Amino acid sequence: MNEAETLSIWSLISEASLLVQFVMLLLFLASVVSWVMIIQRGSYQRRAQRALRSFETQFWSGIDLSQLYRKGNSDPAGSNGVESIFRAGFKEFSRLRQQVGADPDAVMEGTQRAMRVAVSREEEKLELHLPFLASVASVSPYIGLFGTVWGIMNSFRGLANVHQATLATVAPGISEALVATAMGLFAAIPAVLAYNRYAARAESLSSSYETFADEFSAILHRQVHAK
Repeated sequence: MNEAETLSIWSLISEASLLVQFVMLLLFLASVVSWVMIIQRGSYQRRAQRALRSFETQFWSGIDLSQLYRKGNSDPAGSNGVESIFRAGFKEFSRLRQQVGADPDAVMEGTQRAMRVAVSREEEKLELHLPFLASVASVSPYIGLFGTVWGIMNSFRGLANVHQATLATVAPGISEALVATAMGLFAAIPAVLAYNRYAARAESLSSSYETFADEFSAILHRQVHAK
């Protein structure tokens, strides 16, 4: 039964007009690319969440900040997420503080600016490919609908050469056209679900990054104004 259904669907695709076949191919490619991005985004954001929890555990354990910074020097290329924000802020703080006659307020201003840049970069990484998923989610149903409308138009134009119009006459053409709508929904539904989930997770992580930057800035502020 399933094999017959598969062959029937395949025959509908293979017998469709060239434009409808192009629409189906476009939707199929959009679906494949979307799934690649869905898997990649899910993996990246899960790693970012684990890295956030792990680094905050170390940071709030009472470890010396210089020691924590040197610990990250063993693999600076592997730093990402909240650790990148910490490293950017602490590096700029140390550099400015070592200058002769450094003004505490100028030191903190430069440090906060460095962390804001780092936060922005990490937010861009979290939101990478999300606009594409949003586009697929919003556009795919309309592309599928366009293929369906075109296919139905062809079916009814074909009735001009038929003396007696019956359901059996137009059913194959309409069925071919409806496959385009089904493929549009097949591409759009996973994309919209993934976009909503990953956009919310990216917003949550971005908020955590900004909170950490503020807390770290307060710690450095107390250090630079000590004595």
